[in-house]
Amino acid sequence: MVANSSMEGRPASHVRVADVAAAAGVSAATASKALNNTGQLKESTRQRVRDAAARLGFEPDSLGRSFSRGRTITVALLTGDSVGRFSMPILLGAENALSAGKIMVLLCDSRDDPLREEHYLRQLAAQHVDGVIVTGRQTDARQPLDAPIPVVYAFAPSARAGDTSVMVDDPAGAHAIHAHLHSIGRRKIAHVTGPQGQRSAKIRADAIAEAAESVGVPLVHETLFGEWSEAWGRAAADVLLTQREGELDAITCGNDQIARGVTERLRERNVRVPGEIAVTGFDNWDMMAEGSRPPLTTVDLQLGDIGRRAAELLLEAIAGTPQSGVELVAPRLVTRDSTVGSD
Repeated sequence: MVANSSMEGRPASHVRVADVAAAAGVSAATASKALNNTGQLKESTRQRVRDAAARLGFEPDSLGRSFSRGRTITVALLTGDSVGRFSMPILLGAENALSAGKIMVLLCDSRDDPLREEHYLRQLAAQHVDGVIVTGRQTDARQPLDAPIPVVYAFAPSARAGDTSVMVDDPAGAHAIHAHLHSIGRRKIAHVTGPQGQRSAKIRADAIAEAAESVGVPLVHETLFGEWSEAWGRAAADVLLTQREGELDAITCGNDQIARGVTERLRERNVRVPGEIAVTGFDNWDMMAEGSRPPLTTVDLQLGDIGRRAAELLLEAIAGTPQSGVELVAPRLVTRDSTVGSD
């Protein structure tokens, strides 16, 4: 890409990372990594960015100034997930990306309290933070922030269509689970999940049912909606064994807590897992998935990748090239003994 001639010779203090990125034909996040000599980039890409920076009069040590005077080179991660189950892996992924630009990350826990969230926003604005990543413990769309700085939503998307959101591709995870079960010969499948009114429960359930119907073998029982808990998993296992005894060879679950409850109840009722019934979870929460007996086959949400991508998009927005809409991150199937082990 040829640099815009109007930028040639512009003082370094007036050249933005976005200008260098555009001249080099890369994203602002990639330009930041190249200029700081961090990240995993091809040497040819680094050199192309350096050449563009040289043409525009941009020097690596002017990176901080490129965000404009008065900026703090600080971003905040605002979360309602006080337990940290989802927010901490997202924070770590975001920090990995932001550290390439030597940007500090502040963690703010609103505890799902709107008043506390408003308080944090006022404080962050007063401290002139450069941007905010917003996350939570559910994937239901949330009310957008009214903020004068760039905002990117991670895991919990904004309800406003034009905002930038990064989410896990839940249907892809559900299809991967079904494809795995189908590949090991499981055809008589039932699904147990959380509250019907929550997006992640419904979208995963719909995708499992769709995958089953696509191969001509529908689920053997209507989806059982309940709570995100081990207790519900145990109760649901009783329902399925009572109503579909001898008609089941797999139970897919909307999260790992439910799946762990299912496996416990099956074991108590002398049903072999996976010999008679295979069980799968969703989330890859290590304390649940690995602590289950047997350990659970499940879907890893790639929360670190969600955080990293949210941070990259925030960098682009700060540099003046915001993206809009929802971007999906592909999950990863993790196979363990609950489907492929010996009982």
